[in-house]
Amino acid sequence: MPAQTSHPEPVSTRVAIVEDNFTLRQYLSELIANTPGYLCVCACASAEEAFEKIPAQHPDVVLMDINLPGESGIACTIRLREKMPKIQVIMLTVYKDIQIIFQALKAGACGYVLKRADEKKILEAIAEVRAGGAPMTSQVARMVVRSFLEEPADRLPTEQLSPREMEILALVAKGRSNKEIGSQLNISFGTVRIHLSHIYEKLHVRCRTEAAAKYFSSQSPGHREPTPIPA
Repeated sequence: MPAQTSHPEPVSTRVAIVEDNFTLRQYLSELIANTPGYLCVCACASAEEAFEKIPAQHPDVVLMDINLPGESGIACTIRLREKMPKIQVIMLTVYKDIQIIFQALKAGACGYVLKRADEKKILEAIAEVRAGGAPMTSQVARMVVRSFLEEPADRLPTEQLSPREMEILALVAKGRSNKEIGSQLNISFGTVRIHLSHIYEKLHVRCRTEAAAKYFSSQSPGHREPTPIPA
């Protein structure tokens, strides 16, 4: 009898859902669970629950409600991406509120989908981000591009940072994680987080992406990176 060839199981896209409305949360969970190639690994009713459960489930994509009770979906996105930089977040929204969607994208979301969208649109949005795309309207996309082309103010936003904070910001702009920054500068993970919180406050930003954008906007052709200083 000829040996039987085993075929590996197809890899499923792991999806987590964060939505406070029970009916919609259940609908999305069943949609994902019943679609071949997709696996619903977690369904949470709040940002707090999401931050507690999602990291342990290692989803590829998160469907995130913007307007959650307590901590918002935007704040939750910032916290999740701080812990899981490769996670892809799609914001769920009722209306095309461009300003709110823009803030969500600046926080690290990959795009958005309307809650009233049909099943096909929701699944297409997930597939699009998995393929490296960003489901959003051209109007929102233009706002994202414009934000990175804005001229810096008369006083550079980074001038108020200390030498150590500038050093950490430069490493953030290079894509270094908190652990990598701490190792390179010989300081603890907790110290890096404290410095980052001060940087965010001084630059009036809420996430690493916004902080990096401020850094790049402050650079001039003759700028030299800060010289490392002792911890």
